[in-house]
Amino acid sequence: MTNSDFRIERNAINVISENERSGTPRNLFWPWCGANISLLALSYGAFFLGFGISFQQASFAALIGVVLSFLLVGVSSLAGKRSNAPTMTLSRAAFGVKGNVLPAVLSYLIFVGWETVLVSLATLATETVFNRIGNVEANLSRIIGFLIAVSLTVFGGVLGFHVIMKLQKILTVATGIMTLGYIGLTFHYVNWEAVTAIKPGSVQAVVGATIFGITGIGLGWVNSAADYSRYLPRSVSSRGVIGWTVFGASIVPVILVIYGSALSGSDPSLAEKIGMDPIGALTTLVPAWYLLPFAAVAVLGLISGAILDLYSSGLALVSIGVPVKRHVAASIDAVIMCLGTIYIVWFAPNFAIPFQGFLITLGVPIAVWSAIFVADVIMRREDYCEADLFKADGRYGAWNRRSIALVIVGSVIGWGLVTNTFASWLSWQGFLLGLIGGKSGSWANANVGVIAALVIGFFGHILLSRSLIREQENS
Repeated sequence: MTNSDFRIERNAINVISENERSGTPRNLFWPWCGANISLLALSYGAFFLGFGISFQQASFAALIGVVLSFLLVGVSSLAGKRSNAPTMTLSRAAFGVKGNVLPAVLSYLIFVGWETVLVSLATLATETVFNRIGNVEANLSRIIGFLIAVSLTVFGGVLGFHVIMKLQKILTVATGIMTLGYIGLTFHYVNWEAVTAIKPGSVQAVVGATIFGITGIGLGWVNSAADYSRYLPRSVSSRGVIGWTVFGASIVPVILVIYGSALSGSDPSLAEKIGMDPIGALTTLVPAWYLLPFAAVAVLGLISGAILDLYSSGLALVSIGVPVKRHVAASIDAVIMCLGTIYIVWFAPNFAIPFQGFLITLGVPIAVWSAIFVADVIMRREDYCEADLFKADGRYGAWNRRSIALVIVGSVIGWGLVTNTFASWLSWQGFLLGLIGGKSGSWANANVGVIAALVIGFFGHILLSRSLIREQENS
């Protein structure tokens, strides 16, 4: 990179000018692959088996859950290519210029939550590695990991798009090579006899694992999809935009979740350790000489995702209406991320419990919004009217009460059909499960509320806003 590559990006929620648009759909492979090449996906293998399903069922759930969730991301990326603005700007067409504050706030929360989780994992992984290498004191190891993870995340997230696109390519290649090294060094731990002996689970359990894959791997990226396709020329292939997004984002997580299931199925104690320290537990399988490369691939893979989250959280904060420049907004988010990481690393007793509670709670309303946004992209025959995305008295209006009502109704029904016992203050969820067997019934842990939220958002928007969209495009 030259010095000019390190300039702060000046674009925020505005439409990208014609002379700044360049590249091909193939360019989307790098940010999406880099953001999802994390070794955290190996730990997801243990989470999938935790639903009480077999290795074969976990592999099926991983494939379906990951690909379907990133298909939503791919379709959402079309909006960026067609109108060259960030996701939370384009979402105004479906919710109104002022009404879009609702999905913008939800998106902001999930971005900040994810970047905090990823930096926390990078910090914990560093502690485990340093402890094995030289018995370094725990707090010192955590501080070192914390500083490394935060510095790199803030560097990419604050400087912006062009730095991210270059950095993600480097991180993808480096972490990809070292991830293959990890698989090669640990493959002998897989006990296929034990793995294939795991008894199959119920249909409900498979559905639950698939939904976990959707919410935990791909769904949280829908609200940032257009942020990385908005710099593409409008003339590029729409199929290419979807294809390269889905392929880049899905290929590594699918492989790693399946391989992680094989490792966890071979050693139940490993699965238990993963619940406490998802990345650090994986260090116990590699020889001491590979610990530093492992630390690099673990930390860099997590940071790749955190960088994208920090960048998009800054855009989301500006879209809410906070009167600051994008890089200032990203800096504010970085402070919140640091505080959240300190809580998770130094005070929270367990990682998996708050993590899953967080995913389920925010996953429901995000699912409704994602489905509405995807339906909106599919139904529009013409590009968005750029000027009206910034005017409350334009064709998109100030408030689309239909879409806002869909989010509320979909969230209420979705929360009513999920169980969330990960924190006492979340126990109210699942109040509609009595309709399908109750909180102790066979569907209780399948979290079908996420699917209900997707269906309500997608088909509800088609039914309620189809005529409105035609009016907008004819005005």
